[in-house]
Amino acid sequence: MTGTTDAGATAGAKDAEALRSRALEALTTARARTALLTDSVEDDELTAQHSPLMSPLVWDLAHIGNQEEQWLWREVAGREALRPEIDPLYDAFAHPRSERPSLPLLSPGEARAYTADVRTRVLDVLAGARMEGRPLLDAGFAFGMIAQHEQQHDETMLITHQLRKGPAVLAAPPPPVHPSGPLPEDVLVPGGTFTMGTSDEPWALDNERPAHIRAVAAFHIDTAPVTNGSYLAFMADGGYTDRRWWHPDGWAQIREHGVTAPLFWRQEAGQWLRRRFGVTEPVPEEEPVVHVSWYEADAYARWAGRRLPTEAEWEKAARHDPVSGRSRRYPWGDADPGPDHANLGQRHLGPARAGSYPAGASPLGVRQLIGDVWEWTASDFLPYPGFRPFPYKEYSEVFFGPEYKVLRGGSFAVDAVACRGTFRNWDYPVRRQIFAGFRTARSAELD
Repeated sequence: MTGTTDAGATAGAKDAEALRSRALEALTTARARTALLTDSVEDDELTAQHSPLMSPLVWDLAHIGNQEEQWLWREVAGREALRPEIDPLYDAFAHPRSERPSLPLLSPGEARAYTADVRTRVLDVLAGARMEGRPLLDAGFAFGMIAQHEQQHDETMLITHQLRKGPAVLAAPPPPVHPSGPLPEDVLVPGGTFTMGTSDEPWALDNERPAHIRAVAAFHIDTAPVTNGSYLAFMADGGYTDRRWWHPDGWAQIREHGVTAPLFWRQEAGQWLRRRFGVTEPVPEEEPVVHVSWYEADAYARWAGRRLPTEAEWEKAARHDPVSGRSRRYPWGDADPGPDHANLGQRHLGPARAGSYPAGASPLGVRQLIGDVWEWTASDFLPYPGFRPFPYKEYSEVFFGPEYKVLRGGSFAVDAVACRGTFRNWDYPVRRQIFAGFRTARSAELD
């Protein structure tokens, strides 16, 4: 019995060490990206509000440190608060983004020093933390949650970089080109049940849980996201001036604000141009369209004689293997995303051309379901059957309802730690500054 116990203890120690290594890598990767996004601009640009839709970059920077202190230093380690007086300043529910510049925020230097101090302490906590014993620590969940949180704010800060005026300050190589023959316009996904959500992905968030059986009728879904070229055809056909295609609220929105094209586009001398991270260039027709609202995506789908996929349809197309009958972690299988699978992690500053990443295709051949652009779905953000809030209600529960639409799949701005086949994003249907595109679907019964 002693030998068996010793072997079990050794295996447990190895598992804990592997989890610590994974958590360390995730936290370190996130912090390097945060530094890139905040060190690339002068302090006055860190404190400026580049859009009322977004916080000043310095708010995001200190908020990242404050959340890490609250969850890993105070909650996990049980230590006294370092800066309790700043908690209300960096409470995302206490102050809307438009008001945050008027708060007595930490200066850039103070924010950097604070987040660095918290991180030094947290790494000491991680070195000795148990990876079991309570839900917050099981499989290192708390550390994974904080790494995901930081990467989500890195994506938010990248959106702010896109909104800021002035010359380019970020650089990255273009996405790879994956030559291929002609692809089918869409793919038939057979009807039937599949397992949606997850109960065993260790760092999955509460809204992804629990796994449950969902029935979906047969449908067709686009092989790749809708391209700029296809969207230009919608525009040329009067898409923004024909009320027939628009949800009433979307029609009111575009009329009130004079919307005639995706955000950051403009027409000059008969040519459509776009501004991306300080660079103005012709709109590339082969790339997925990005910076469109749910209303714009829905209108395009109606114009094309199709519709947006439901969230369940999207996940079945992304995860279900019709041969084995099981749901994969990702379209390509269970392996973590690599650079051949998907365009993630700000590796490139834009989506790859539609049809790229053949190694990341689903079993049925659907491409780019992970990375490149977030994809609007037809579904409202609602809890799964058996949902339980964890570790706090404000992460998901307060957002459930018809006010928010679900986006799936991640974008080039999303890190792999915050992107899974089960990952759910949500936003208001009017949002355009986010890195969102879409693909369309149609019911197979219409064949």
